[in-house]
Amino acid sequence: MAESLEEFVSQNFLTPQTLRERYLDAEVLLRVGHWLSKPEHAERVITEALPMVQRGLRSVDEEVLTEFVDQTLTPRLKQEPISPLAGHLLEAIERDGAHHGLVDIAANELHSWMVSHPGEVAAIIGSRAPWWSPQWVDAKVTGRITGELVAWAEQVRDQPHHQVRLAIDSYLRDLAHGLQNDPVTMAKAEDLKVAVLSHPQVGSTVFALWEATREAVLEALDDAQGQLRTRLNDEVSGLGAKLREDEALRSRLDSWIADLVVAGVDRYGAEVTSVITSTIRAWDGKLAADRIELHVGRDLQFIRINGTVVGALVGLVIHAISQLLPG
Repeated sequence: MAESLEEFVSQNFLTPQTLRERYLDAEVLLRVGHWLSKPEHAERVITEALPMVQRGLRSVDEEVLTEFVDQTLTPRLKQEPISPLAGHLLEAIERDGAHHGLVDIAANELHSWMVSHPGEVAAIIGSRAPWWSPQWVDAKVTGRITGELVAWAEQVRDQPHHQVRLAIDSYLRDLAHGLQNDPVTMAKAEDLKVAVLSHPQVGSTVFALWEATREAVLEALDDAQGQLRTRLNDEVSGLGAKLREDEALRSRLDSWIADLVVAGVDRYGAEVTSVITSTIRAWDGKLAADRIELHVGRDLQFIRINGTVVGALVGLVIHAISQLLPG
């Protein structure tokens, strides 16, 4: 009976076609999309998931992270050539002008520092004056140069196509090309990478950065009205709306999940159904009868009564016929 039941389940319930049809008919992702698209449900998902995320973030200690960086990450990075990747990235940054914001900040800070520290600027310029020149000449020349430097810094700050900005663009293009094609530049970049990664403070520095990031994230997650929680709620709710409205996306995901379910059952289905055989084989006859009767319930009693009644009637009919027929 156990083997027959296992075979019945395997051939009728755990077949690839049956599983795929049942999953697709259930429209799981559509229901998930409808449910998640409601803000209160998205907030509930975030609230339920937060404790696990927080425990995961807190579970990483310094020793484990430092060991991972020193013994796994750093050796791998030392072996992996970084200059072609860095050159390709730098080329894309220069092409898209992504560095212009950083140049704006640097130019603005340089001008502000010169305006607020004229004495230091003058001292730097004055230190290059010849020893034999009169002091009043030095002061006049230094003042003029300081004023020109401040005006130059202001032009760099305010003119998007200033020669200094164009020179920076040109330098970044040349550096990106060299990192990808020039053996000398590539070798220097690799030497710098190895020197940085070989520093004994790399592990502790990575942990310090991780610690600061982790505390900031944990603090943001604890704030129910904070930007991070609000953004997470919006993203989860948006995902639900996309699953509900984008039929093409939902169809692709459904097909992928159905393939995953079928692959999982193909691999582990025999182990699941074998539980039926091993469990029933462990029962003795009385225990099996009791459990079947317990689950069948009143229907089994009706079957017994019907069988008895029908058997009795059939017996009476046969007996009556035997009495009526001549011997």
